[in-house]
Amino acid sequence: MHIKPIYINGLSAISIQEPLSTNGILSPTAYQQPHVRCIEPNFRDFFDPIASRRMSKVIKRAIVTARRSLEDAGIQMPDAIVTGTGLGCVEDTEKFLEAMIRNEEKFLQPAYFIQSTHNTISSQIAIHLGCNGYNNTYIHRGASFENGLMDVLLLFAKSEIGTALVTGNDEMTPAYFTFLKRLGYWKDEVSDSLALVKNGCGEGSFAGEGSVSVVLSDKISEHSYARIVGSDLFYRPQDTIVKRLQHFLAENNISADEIDWVLTGQNGDSANDAVYQPVIDYFGKEKSGFYKHICGEFFTASAFGLMVASVFLKQRSVPAHATLNGVEKKPVNKMLIYNHFKNKDHSFILLSSC
Repeated sequence: MHIKPIYINGLSAISIQEPLSTNGILSPTAYQQPHVRCIEPNFRDFFDPIASRRMSKVIKRAIVTARRSLEDAGIQMPDAIVTGTGLGCVEDTEKFLEAMIRNEEKFLQPAYFIQSTHNTISSQIAIHLGCNGYNNTYIHRGASFENGLMDVLLLFAKSEIGTALVTGNDEMTPAYFTFLKRLGYWKDEVSDSLALVKNGCGEGSFAGEGSVSVVLSDKISEHSYARIVGSDLFYRPQDTIVKRLQHFLAENNISADEIDWVLTGQNGDSANDAVYQPVIDYFGKEKSGFYKHICGEFFTASAFGLMVASVFLKQRSVPAHATLNGVEKKPVNKMLIYNHFKNKDHSFILLSSC
């Protein structure tokens, strides 16, 4: 989809790296276990202690990153809030179900049920900010964030909004990690998370979690990180991925030679990473990199990928840890983000520097 210029003016994330900072993107911490939970900020700096006790972790993360991204963009109130989440408030869901079984469906606490629904996250952000504008939640597993982003871009195209807060939020509890491990999502051992993609082989990836907030605007500002040139979201492509990519680039009047960098969702799982190989071969290994070694794999990790790409574009370079050939890439002015989920849902996001 070709769109009018939309600018990424604010960013914030709580992840397995340093919270509310881009330091972890440029100099990430390595981990030696297959499951890592978020590094939390001091929530007492943001919430009243009594109110904080009633909030789940993912709600607190979402509100804090939303506030910080708006501060980063220099605006107080967005025209729209759209959230993508694969699991929603899964920790509260687990608490509610455990209590229901333990108490034989008696004396249940309604708070756990109320906060277990997926749209709680987006609603709580709006309530906390006092935003009465457009509010929506997308729940499409690994394509949740991309669907939310597409919704916002369509609103911009119809000139219904001038600013938007788009978020991706997911938590990976120990119980859900165990459940997904039985399905082959995770590796048994991880010796170095930063080397997972380069050295990865076999089944499974490295589990993370996170909350990411991105502020979009139809006006450039001194805060702008990057410009969204175009976006495409498709299911089980009938043509090859390269043909679909060529059509997408032509639609946006950009040749393959103009793309300086391709950021893929490689995660160390051989079946997952093989899907990206045709695109990597098309552009060349020297133009290709990845980001999930920084944040780990979770359903809305693509939101973190958009943040990573924006930071790289603002500094016009890609550090060596995020490149396939291990060499820093610069200058970088145009970047393509390519993600897929289970080789079913695919997405392209085309970015340029401001």
